[in-house]
Amino acid sequence: MGRVCSPFRALFDHESFTGRSGTFFGYEGLGSIYWHMVSKLLLAAQETYFRAVEAGTPKGVLKRLADCYYDIRAGIGDYKTPEVYGAFPMDPYSHTPAQGGARQPGLTGQVKEDSSAASASLALSSSAARFHFRPFLLRPEEFATIPSQFTYYDVAGKQRRLALKPGELAFTYCQVPVIYRLARKNGLSLVSATGATQQSRSSNSTPPPAARSLSVPARSFGFRCISAWLIEAWTTMP
Repeated sequence: MGRVCSPFRALFDHESFTGRSGTFFGYEGLGSIYWHMVSKLLLAAQETYFRAVEAGTPKGVLKRLADCYYDIRAGIGDYKTPEVYGAFPMDPYSHTPAQGGARQPGLTGQVKEDSSAASASLALSSSAARFHFRPFLLRPEEFATIPSQFTYYDVAGKQRRLALKPGELAFTYCQVPVIYRLARKNGLSLVSATGATQQSRSSNSTPPPAARSLSVPARSFGFRCISAWLIEAWTTMP
């Protein structure tokens, strides 16, 4: 082993390069906020919340977990003014030092964590050829407050537009548009590729019904649109 290690050390001199344990740039070091770490904490808090929901955790504990999630989320740049953030809030930055605003812009790992958290907050998942809706971390203020338009590309790659009313929220799942609507009863509407519509409504005490989802991730043109009616309480607490 010595015959290998000695030439390796002599050639690369790796022991002289201690990375950030020895020196820092001016915008790094003690006192800095590392935004990627904040986003990792946000995602971990969200995952903990959903695990607690699946485990049947008491509502009081779930509420405290949700409060922690939103406290962390409020600390990320998206929710700060340019004056406080020190930069355009929607741009990803690596660090904010104690003595100034955000520094080192670029597509840091924060983008991955925030995208994962945003997607998970919509709470649409599929397993065993069924959709499952659990929008417990969505807040009513995240829904449209004025008539607006949602633009997307369908599974054929064609640009489409949907008109949204106040109280609606839209996103795509495997290029199929999904619309959430605040309502008095939970329910589900499926529009097939042929235009046929299937609807079902559930009581106020149960989540929106699951739906067949096998054709969606396969992008086999099975559905044209999916709409879910959500009681406002379902967007805050299971």
